[in-house]
Amino acid sequence: MAKKSKGTGDERNTGAASLFDSALAGSVKESAQQIWLAGMGAFAKAQAEGKQVFDALVKEGASLQKKTQSVAEERFSDVTSRMTSMADDVTAKAGKQWDKLESIFEERTARAMKKLGVPSARDVEALKQQIEALSAQVARGARPAVRKAAAKGGAKSAAGKTAKRARKSAG
Repeated sequence: MAKKSKGTGDERNTGAASLFDSALAGSVKESAQQIWLAGMGAFAKAQAEGKQVFDALVKEGASLQKKTQSVAEERFSDVTSRMTSMADDVTAKAGKQWDKLESIFEERTARAMKKLGVPSARDVEALKQQIEALSAQVARGARPAVRKAAAKGGAKSAAGKTAKRARKSAG
């Protein structure tokens, strides 16, 4: 015999709760499955389009690198030209200073040599020209006399004639 339990109404609540729990569990299960499928779809799409996206990013990166490189080269050439200009200016200034220093050295050396009695290059050149002029005069005056004397028969008489001429022109 079956005994009837006195109903307090809890059985009905337990049944409703169990129905609610099973509906909730089904809804959660369905949502989890949809989330799973969405993730799988996103993964598949990323795999399919990933190569295209990657290639597009590589192209953009190459383009950006070219732009950056050209700007860097421009800047480098600007800096190079500025540095070259500055170096040229410094070289020119140094050259002027060197010339000035050289001139001062030459002047002081010339003064010291003059004090010591050493003839200058101008003095030596002037003496050289005087020697050449005197040599030319001697050659013009002595040679004809030597030839005439040699023809007459004696170098002694030619020397005597040259000495007489020198006395006449001096006196």
